[in-house]
Amino acid sequence: MSNQYKLLALDMDGTLLRDDEEISPETVKWIKKAVEHGIHVCLSTGRGFAGALPYGEQLGLSTPMVTVNGSEVWKAPHDLYRRSYMDVQLVKDMYEIGMRKNSWFWAYSVDTVYNKEHWIQKPIEDEQWLKFGYHIEDHDVRHEILMELQNLGGLEITNSSPFNLEINPQGVNKATGILEVCRLLGIEMSEVIAVGDSMNDLAVIQQAGLGVAMGNAQQVVKDEADVVVATNNEDGIVEVIQKYIFG
Repeated sequence: MSNQYKLLALDMDGTLLRDDEEISPETVKWIKKAVEHGIHVCLSTGRGFAGALPYGEQLGLSTPMVTVNGSEVWKAPHDLYRRSYMDVQLVKDMYEIGMRKNSWFWAYSVDTVYNKEHWIQKPIEDEQWLKFGYHIEDHDVRHEILMELQNLGGLEITNSSPFNLEINPQGVNKATGILEVCRLLGIEMSEVIAVGDSMNDLAVIQQAGLGVAMGNAQQVVKDEADVVVATNNEDGIVEVIQKYIFG
């Protein structure tokens, strides 16, 4: 077993989870094996806490978690370490862009997830906002929205699929989240294996000791990763654990 790595940071959708949103039994088995051998396994996801927790519980994890692309860092499940809030005016601006472009959008507040059809019924200032997102199939419209967002400033813009845009406060991403997790655990980024498939995984894949792209990852993520493994439907995580933790 390699003692080089101490933390396995796992993206969820398109990485840990198959396309049916389940974790394969084989992946569960090998993650539990890694944990038994003293490896910290950290879920690092664009999902909110409520959407990530059941999977952490399924895996029996009591380790830190990074949710909403780094806007939340948890010392352990239910034990919040830090939250980064989005400027309310920027949320208003992004809502206005979504309406004007007639695009599907959603937004995470601390308490709930809103979307275009179910938008907040009280003043936007009454919520604390963590992340905003758009899903846009049309490439040209997506590019137009991206340009507008870049002009707003103060935003960290990534994606979790080729068809969406995910927006966090500037300087907040999975890499900053995992760096804080490392500090909490007393380890270095060089001791981290980070695995993902999308642009919201790029920063942490670039900064980790070993950056791993899934076989189904976006090309730019594969280009920046140290290694590429099997897809999320073919137990790519098992390959990571077998080769780079127990190898």
